[in-house]
Amino acid sequence: MFDELRRALRRLENVQQVSVSLQCDEDGYFDRECPSEECTFLFKVHFDDWGEKVGEEAGCPFCGHSALREEWNTEEQTEHIRKTAISHINKTLGPALRRDAERWNRRQPRNSFISITMNVTDGPRHIPVPPAAAEPMRLRITCSKCECRYAVIGAAYFCPACGHSDAEVLFGHTISGIRRSLCALTEVRAAISDPDAAATTVRSLVENGLQSGVTAFQRYAEALYSQLVASPKPRRNAFQNLAEGSELWHNAARKNYSDYLTNTDMMELKRAFQQRHLLAHTQGIVDQDYITHSSDTSQRVGQRLVIRESTVHRYLDIIEKLTAGLLGTTRACLRQSSNQDSQATDDA
Repeated sequence: MFDELRRALRRLENVQQVSVSLQCDEDGYFDRECPSEECTFLFKVHFDDWGEKVGEEAGCPFCGHSALREEWNTEEQTEHIRKTAISHINKTLGPALRRDAERWNRRQPRNSFISITMNVTDGPRHIPVPPAAAEPMRLRITCSKCECRYAVIGAAYFCPACGHSDAEVLFGHTISGIRRSLCALTEVRAAISDPDAAATTVRSLVENGLQSGVTAFQRYAEALYSQLVASPKPRRNAFQNLAEGSELWHNAARKNYSDYLTNTDMMELKRAFQQRHLLAHTQGIVDQDYITHSSDTSQRVGQRLVIRESTVHRYLDIIEKLTAGLLGTTRACLRQSSNQDSQATDDA
């Protein structure tokens, strides 16, 4: 009875190749999503570079997670691929069912008391539409090592193709990206019709800007420190702690953070680091430790932090001021070490 359908099903048992197109933006970048459940960072990679520069595995520009290249589709792209596959199956089985039905109906007696006919109808047919490329990411980066082109909103620390991290360049890109995101908050509010959703999105962008700024400083400070001290390495996340980081820097270069910043700068930066800790570990709910360590008397235990765009801009100013001082000291120390080595060679 279902001969055509059985033949169609046997054909589907073999490996099927279905072509699925994923749309790029007007500059040739397409969306990628970190497969790590703890990250899920969204970014873009130039389509040509994804094919030519990325090997069997790719890496996340934000967290550094590595995974096979086929695991980086966004949720929208995965749904698009699923619907395209279903459409292919329906396209294969539908005609077979109709042919079986026509053959069955032709065999039915015309004048019998009971007549059974079969009718195959199509439901609403899904026409796969490639997921629209998101608005082009604001910050475009070209890896200084492999020249892979990628784009992010906010922070980036690693090349998705080769994993290279150029600390000085990426620090500058990251701070610039955070500032661009903050400056776009008016457009974000206007683009979201639901006032509650708009407020939540804007708040998240501001808070992420603060956390990304502190993380960018941490990564850059670690990179500069490693140029001065090969070993032993500091404990993980040591430069997330201002007091510990300053002491490490003093041991390596005979300078404290306070040598680069005013007392007011140091107080505000300490508050920024404490606020980052709350956002990361208590969802922004103020506890007594925060008040004790930050000296922020404007907050009460149990309140939720309210961080303003202007405050994050101010924190970024201080971070840039401090890192400029650290970079200058690093270069001076390296020059001095190089001169000493040259002098020792000449004496020998």
